Amino acid sequence: MNSKTFSEKDKQMAKKCVECPVCRQARKHQKGLAFWFVKNIEQGICPYCAAYERVYGKKAHEA
Repeated sequence: MNSKTFSEKDKQMAKKCVECPVCRQARKHQKGLAFWFVKNIEQGICPYCAAYERVYGKKAHEA
């Protein structure tokens, strides 16, 4: 995790992304429909993926 401090809301939203079955599948396998979906579509739309990127410093589909 970065040395920055994050709001409790950001942390809760990032946790939702960690628990999301689609994002979890994309991170685990790094291929397939879930990976493509998260990488190309959900990243710009999903606020949970954006929070994941802010908190963990990597994209929602990256392992």
